[in-house]
Amino acid sequence: MRKARQRIGILGAGAWGTAIGKHLAEQGHKVEIWCREPEVAEEINHRRANSRFLIGVELPAGLHALSDPLEAATRKDHLLLAVPSAYLLPVVRKVLFAPDILDGRTLLGVLTKGFVETPQGVRLATEAVENLLPGIYKDNLVYISGPSHAEEVARGKLTGLISASRNGANAIRFRQLLAGPPLVVYSSLDVRGVQICAAVKNVIAIAFGMLDALSEFSPSVGDNTESLLLAAGLNEIQRLGLAMGATHAETFSSIAGVGDLDVTCRSKYGRNRRFGREIILTHLLERFRNIDELIANIASLGYLPEGILAAKYTRILAEQYGVNLPMCSLVHAVLDRRTEPLAVVDLILKQQ
Repeated sequence: MRKARQRIGILGAGAWGTAIGKHLAEQGHKVEIWCREPEVAEEINHRRANSRFLIGVELPAGLHALSDPLEAATRKDHLLLAVPSAYLLPVVRKVLFAPDILDGRTLLGVLTKGFVETPQGVRLATEAVENLLPGIYKDNLVYISGPSHAEEVARGKLTGLISASRNGANAIRFRQLLAGPPLVVYSSLDVRGVQICAAVKNVIAIAFGMLDALSEFSPSVGDNTESLLLAAGLNEIQRLGLAMGATHAETFSSIAGVGDLDVTCRSKYGRNRRFGREIILTHLLERFRNIDELIANIASLGYLPEGILAAKYTRILAEQYGVNLPMCSLVHAVLDRRTEPLAVVDLILKQQ
């Protein structure tokens, strides 16, 4: 049965926003995507490509790029937020007065992975966005996550996602919107747990990248060691998730938890894994005094490892909720130049 054609807006034309836009346009929907960089919008519209963020992928004619976020959010049945966590709230502020958002007709989904800093403290992405939106959106946003590298989705590789919301009907609506080759989509009510998995797994992936680099010249590190780190990391994700109000323990053993953690750590497309490897192999942290200077100059890396910000915010949340997270604390200490990267091996030995 053919789906009814929907008007869809996407805010953010990075790899993931573009891949989702491509998928939805190929499903027959009218998709408009906002690009922060005018040259990216120009290339999408006139050369059907996004060589800056999604190399080697031909984009369909049904995906149209815009340079105005408010225009991309206006008169839409669904709006997807796909900007990095550091830029999420400034972008949302630009679309608050879109007519269909003011009256709550547009269904909103969040693709951003990571925690968000607000004047009220560190918050989950949906909570931070809800605080800006009209009250009708309270508990009605949908969070979409899963083991889903954009490079593979855009090339038709079979991929699983979870559509999570406290409003089960909205979770199902986004599941129905997104489902279709190559995407298999499940719905969940555990919107908190799914978001915590999506954010903290990037921190663990930095540790995994460091260990992965060490395995190239250390006889004591191998595949077994990496699996040991993954298991310890998943325990920390679950520990923080339950403390912060995750509602379903099975979230952590689902594709939102162990699935996303595994692909983020092991895939060649993983930016956080790459960053962790470069900490060991190129000593890139020597350019920065501490984690705050690293965050302030994150653009100099040439790519965006979300785990850097997540490491800072996870440490704050661990203290706030009284949770012991040795692996996440180690990553923060390494990024803050208070601990040497080789300490990752010592920490694993202490897990006994």
